[in-house]
Amino acid sequence: MTDLVLAHPAGRPVIKRSRVRPWAVAGAALLTMLATAAAIGAPGVLIIPLSQEFGWSTASISSALAVRSVLFGLMGLAAAPLMNALGLRRVMLAALLLVGTGLLASLAMTRIWHLVLLWGALIGIGSGATALVLGATVATRCFPRRSGFVMGVLGAGAAAGPLVVLPAISALAEAGGWRAAVFALVVLAALAAVAVLVLVPEESGGADDGLGRIGRSGGNEPAAIALHGAARSGIFWVLLGTFAICGAATSGLVQTHFVPFCADYGLSSFRAANVLALMGPLAVLGSLGAGWLSDRFDGGWLLFWFYGLRGLSLLCLPFTDFSLTALAVFGMFYGLDWIATVPPTVKLIVLRFGRERATLILGWIFAGHQFGAAAAVFAAGHLRDASAGYLPAFLVAGVLCLFAAAALPVLSVPAGSGLGGRDRT
Repeated sequence: MTDLVLAHPAGRPVIKRSRVRPWAVAGAALLTMLATAAAIGAPGVLIIPLSQEFGWSTASISSALAVRSVLFGLMGLAAAPLMNALGLRRVMLAALLLVGTGLLASLAMTRIWHLVLLWGALIGIGSGATALVLGATVATRCFPRRSGFVMGVLGAGAAAGPLVVLPAISALAEAGGWRAAVFALVVLAALAAVAVLVLVPEESGGADDGLGRIGRSGGNEPAAIALHGAARSGIFWVLLGTFAICGAATSGLVQTHFVPFCADYGLSSFRAANVLALMGPLAVLGSLGAGWLSDRFDGGWLLFWFYGLRGLSLLCLPFTDFSLTALAVFGMFYGLDWIATVPPTVKLIVLRFGRERATLILGWIFAGHQFGAAAAVFAAGHLRDASAGYLPAFLVAGVLCLFAAAALPVLSVPAGSGLGGRDRT
């Protein structure tokens, strides 16, 4: 049990004895983000089994997954207001219920519209409520002095979920069919729900509950009003556009299409999934390292290097020999960079727009991330069917990352500048 320094809606610090154990809340949030992110990442190794069983084309499956990404992003806009109104515990449990229901019901699906409804709508909405906005809310409210590091830890859960579990999902799919893999994800979501019930207290919203203010990080400002204020800043549009490219290059392209991309070159789904799994622990290290760096160094220049190196790796990948050695090198490099963009982006949002509006602004920025992911999922699937390959998709993604890198130095703000709530455009 610790003293928490929580932000008053008017901006004045409130120090009080709290029943909340901040690391317990963070642990429940981490497991929740891991479980829902695993549900998002699983289709990357299930595209081929679904296509083989039902005869669905890559383009058709990609269209359903694009719907998921769009709803994922839109739900990110509603997540902060919902947490303000209902609190963390209720939002997390409702989200896990939606994800678990979508996964469980999909065991009986037979039509492509079933996939759109269950994996597109239910999983998209549920996962969107427990993504970066949840992590940012916990990090900025529970750990105001170490928000960059804690955001790195929680962001690592979102990255590790779909990557680390992929070999197990692939092995289950090969041994017992794709339904066995999906059922394992149902169990993981149930375990996360138990953790929330045990570790996250019920919030009364009163002065003494100790958690109410954690779930109310944006005051009463609606997301639309937050957008109206932020949209007048060029910095907002740079962050939105570059984070959309981030979503396109990671969860949209590599997370969803890397396994079938490797299959086109004769690599088995299990081995390709192992390359993605290699990225998982490295993504954790990269996220933690980026969180540490973002608390100490200029966020704009950190993002310049992260996006630039990501773009170069995407441009080089299609021209390798697709040996395990070449893919392992790509996996190690790309894994370290996978979510390294998240902590400095969150830090820049706090510095530019203020801690009180940070989660609402992040909701819009994260929506852009998912819209970029949706565009990449959809375009890559259709390009693959139209051109019999993924080469154009990877080249375009690499070039876009280089464009993002070129735009980011304008965000230069020293980490210790103390800028908050002021826009230096």
